[in-house]
Amino acid sequence: MTRIDPTPAVREPTPARPNRKVPPEARGQWWRFVLVLVITAVVIIPIAAVVYLSVLPGLGSTSTGVTLENFAMVFSQTNVDYWLENSLGVTIVTVIISLAVAAPAGYVLSRVRNRLVSGYSLTLFIVQSLPVVTAVIPLFMLFSMLGLVDNLGGVTIIYVGSTLSVATWMMAAYYDSIPISLEEAAWMDGCSLFGGFLRIVLRNALPGVLSTAIFCFLLAWNDYLISVVFLRSDVNYTLPVGLQTFFQQNATNWGPVMAVAVIMMLPPVILFAALNKYFSVGGIGGALAGR
Repeated sequence: MTRIDPTPAVREPTPARPNRKVPPEARGQWWRFVLVLVITAVVIIPIAAVVYLSVLPGLGSTSTGVTLENFAMVFSQTNVDYWLENSLGVTIVTVIISLAVAAPAGYVLSRVRNRLVSGYSLTLFIVQSLPVVTAVIPLFMLFSMLGLVDNLGGVTIIYVGSTLSVATWMMAAYYDSIPISLEEAAWMDGCSLFGGFLRIVLRNALPGVLSTAIFCFLLAWNDYLISVVFLRSDVNYTLPVGLQTFFQQNATNWGPVMAVAVIMMLPPVILFAALNKYFSVGGIGGALAGR
């Protein structure tokens, strides 16, 4: 027989759920999200409008709906392929030369402290504060004597000179965030000064190098003033100068204009998407753990 316990079972009380208090700073974060959302919409809507207009039929077209005939037209009836090649060539050469000079120059500004370096730093500051338009006429007169007008090499020289001062400052600012103790440890292990710069400083300064490269890329890629002054031949145009040839006095076919604008936007977008994962600065602090 089953024995029945006369003592009634006592149910344990359910623990009360803790009252989670929302911190005051978290209560007001919704308006920050709305503000970021509005700013993002303001930035994205014009870009979306350009892309949308580029796939609509242009003037005199018999197509309806979404079409890629604007892109086909600009590549078949204009020199967009030459303009794209010129812009890429000038921009890539500008980035390479600027980084090759700014990386060691920024290291000198960051690590060496004397009157000569301070004077050089002050000169860079003055140079970067001057607008490029102040030097356009003297440079045009000089380059015309040297045969560099309507020459992509001459435009590249100006781009390098325009980006070099700011690029050097950007590299020096990032080198300042790298502890010199890392270099001293490398020197104690037998590494030379130049070897420590290449293996320690430059390797840890990858985000700074990429930021400087993007700055140089955008300055050379988006420039219009220098190109329109120094370039004369249609086959030597860069994309910003070539784009203005689509504008007519009485009417403008906006389909091809927007197609070229989309082509101009693609390289910077691809560059940012490819280099986004390398923008990390959290690996330096742990290198000195225990010291």
